[in-house]
Amino acid sequence: MKLRAPRLYEALRRFCLGAFGRLSQDVDGGAEIPFAFEEHGGRGRPAFYEYRPLVRGFVESRASRLASGEDAAIALEELACEPAAAIFARAHAGTEGAGAGSEGAEAGSEALYRSVVVPLLVATAEACGGFDWDDAAFDRAYAELEASLFRSDHAYAAVAPLVGLSVGAALELGDGLRVRVAATGELATLWPEATGLLPQRFGREPDRLCVLELERDLRRGEGEPPDAPGEIADAVTALRLVTAGPVAAGPVLFERLDWRPYAVRPVLPIAATQPDGEPIRLDVVRAALARDLLERLPSVDDDPDLGEALDRWELSLFQTDPFHSEQLRESLAALLGGGDGLATAALRGAILLGESGRERASLLAELRALAAGETASAVAADSVRRALLETVLHGERAGLVTDLDEALLGLRPRPGRPVGGAVVAARAAAG
Repeated sequence: MKLRAPRLYEALRRFCLGAFGRLSQDVDGGAEIPFAFEEHGGRGRPAFYEYRPLVRGFVESRASRLASGEDAAIALEELACEPAAAIFARAHAGTEGAGAGSEGAEAGSEALYRSVVVPLLVATAEACGGFDWDDAAFDRAYAELEASLFRSDHAYAAVAPLVGLSVGAALELGDGLRVRVAATGELATLWPEATGLLPQRFGREPDRLCVLELERDLRRGEGEPPDAPGEIADAVTALRLVTAGPVAAGPVLFERLDWRPYAVRPVLPIAATQPDGEPIRLDVVRAALARDLLERLPSVDDDPDLGEALDRWELSLFQTDPFHSEQLRESLAALLGGGDGLATAALRGAILLGESGRERASLLAELRALAAGETASAVAADSVRRALLETVLHGERAGLVTDLDEALLGLRPRPGRPVGGAVVAARAAAG
């Protein structure tokens, strides 16, 4: 094997050899390697089970003790000399590794140990089927590590289980995000412990077969991976707004770098909690609408009232009355009230959503009842969702409110619904 870093190879090999010796002693002393039965199957097919020793958990539970030896210190010194290893360290260091002085250096060493050294040891042990050393197994694991360290760019991905919807084929949401059907065993291949981290009945029900995936190419030297929990949460919000379905992701997302396990992170609680409702099917047109919505969601940060409206609406999905209706009232007031009160917000909402005079009158009656303190009807609740969707797509809430007022005075036509290019193309493709 042609080595690009011979000193690093020797240091890591010595550490792994010593670790194998100590771990073998633990097994000989009665410690048991845990195992899992992974279920494979699908609708209409019988399930079969695969026996998988959880070597990773066995190793990681003893990783702190293994790090105390001199061989670990030497391996970390050699690894710290490789700038390309920095992005792997970021997965575990976070803000702790950004400190100055000895504390920052210690956090950086711990991050390198957890993100590079321990995974190399785990990969070698998994290839050996335990702790009987095999030079070829280590060489293969090290070759994969070196290929990842010294490549010109890195392939990053985060995958989160997605529930509450189904798809026929992979649907793009833009900027590396997509919804697709999960491949059988794809998570367990890299994370054997994933079975215990998935939603209940995931892989067995029609609305529990999908994943939300984020993929990005990272240039060499680019030390910060994407904010996957934040981007996954935004995608869930967009899907909820577009579909009105009980969509949720998580409870955790699985990150990989160059097809190696990178980190397992919690999904933000509001995105990981599933609302009540009937599962929906995501089609190409609604996926395109979600894509347009995701492009505009960053603008919410510049409008506190719009952010408040969106937060209140999403919180209402998990509450029962009277709190459910109160959250919807607060959302409507922040969205279209403009300081003029709920009654005016209801009138603006009816103008925004109604296509005809009769439909606007019906919507106004529902929204006025909500504004007056009555329990929100299904129509009123859905109208708040649609108003949020229209407003975010419009891109400028204050201007939209002005346009609605002018439409009420007969000074201009009712504002039309902004439709992005992605939606137009998707509708054309769908016929």
